[in-house]
Amino acid sequence: MTNILIVEDDRTLSDGIVLAMKREGLAFDQAYTFQEGMKHFAKEDYQMVLLDVNLPDGNGYELLKAIRETSQVPVLMLTARDMEMDEVMGLELGADDYMTKPFSLAVLRARMGSLLRRNLVSGNRFTEDSLSFDFENLIFTRAGEELYLSKGEQRLLRLLTKNADHPMSRNLLVDRMWTDDAEYVDENALSVTIRRLREKIEEDPSHPVYIQTVYGVGYIWKKGNK
Repeated sequence: MTNILIVEDDRTLSDGIVLAMKREGLAFDQAYTFQEGMKHFAKEDYQMVLLDVNLPDGNGYELLKAIRETSQVPVLMLTARDMEMDEVMGLELGADDYMTKPFSLAVLRARMGSLLRRNLVSGNRFTEDSLSFDFENLIFTRAGEELYLSKGEQRLLRLLTKNADHPMSRNLLVDRMWTDDAEYVDENALSVTIRRLREKIEEDPSHPVYIQTVYGVGYIWKKGNK
């Protein structure tokens, strides 16, 4: 399922986008304020965000900055202002595309499709040195040898590699990995999963090269360390 977050205070426009874009394989969450957008994004794993610049309780650029602190998910900015500097600011802060209202839903559909295809190609496979992770077919190898990962290890690995070089807090990782599960998760679950994953992918788990600890924050997948 492809999850898309719409952060747009114009409810009519937001509903119109959902109706125009909804099809098999796409699911939408709708937020109408800065705070609602932050809460949704903290709890779910999205493949795209449609983000309005002008929100009743904040600025879309600030929300974009917050998103980019933990994620490289494709973000398409929506704005009522046709000003070059607005577009430049959004792109410099990490937006992937920019559309000025009013816009054609057909053009929006095409832009969204392009971003989703681009993210699908890069998001389902990850390679680093002798490591190869195919999240679509659930094939994980190190130096050509297959690794057997638990469901939790797969989730954690995807979160870390998808946000490579961006520190992820312990709270965020726990929320993304276990919030939807029925069983109780004790505070040590993340540490145990990190340890087991390091034992499977690191040459020396006691001195990890890829899954590094960011003290006082959480963990990060470091790229290009060898």
